[in-house]
Amino acid sequence: MSFCKGCISGVTHEGTAQGKVEEINGVAVYVGTPTVDYPKDKALLFLPDVFGLGLINNQLLVDDYAKNGYKTYLVDYLGGDPILKDALTGGGPPGFDFGEWIRRHGQEQTRPLLNKVVKGLKDQGVKTFVATGYCFGARYLFDLVFDGEIKAAIVSHPTFIVAPDDLERYAKSSVPLLINSCEFDERFPQESQASADKILGGGTQENSTGDGPKYKRTYWPGCSHGFAVRGDLSKPEVKAGKEGAFKASVDWLSANF
Repeated sequence: MSFCKGCISGVTHEGTAQGKVEEINGVAVYVGTPTVDYPKDKALLFLPDVFGLGLINNQLLVDDYAKNGYKTYLVDYLGGDPILKDALTGGGPPGFDFGEWIRRHGQEQTRPLLNKVVKGLKDQGVKTFVATGYCFGARYLFDLVFDGEIKAAIVSHPTFIVAPDDLERYAKSSVPLLINSCEFDERFPQESQASADKILGGGTQENSTGDGPKYKRTYWPGCSHGFAVRGDLSKPEVKAGKEGAFKASVDWLSANF
């Protein structure tokens, strides 16, 4: 596995987190709770990038989902060992080895932590899960779909999704999928985007053929990998992409959750 520059760079966003960190089945989770009534048997899993639970950008997005009525759980499947936010501006602390970090966070280390949270929420009475995965988190979202755990899915600038193999496997499911994509993305380039459109159907339009899952892809020109969570909001096209991808995500949840 490897990263592109956009996986480990970006801008820290300003804001004050409104949620709180809880422990679910022994795993740390940042929880955003709506202030309005919401269905207690439903949960939105937020599957973060490599900066994990502690990055304010991720927490603010969780809070925004909660403000839209979705109880949201940001899972620390990195086990308290995220890439430090120092990497956003220049590669991290002295001597930091990204390759070694990846070796410490393979599926065998990370997926059991996610499974614990899912089980813990089920024990609390959650019956229906949906998920949104950013960058690194997209791999886990696809795997949860393949395992039959979630009912609707959103990925933004996905990493470690293999085209066409994963897309062809996804096409055999019935789980609605929204992909928020962008112009400059080494990890999900335009060739992969076109492959998704061909295999899943519809491109920027919802699939209405009745074959495979309902599917939609947004495309944000002028944006790079990471735009939906770590984009530079001082750039109008990036701000439009970040906000547009979030609105598309909320609309997708409204239609499919």
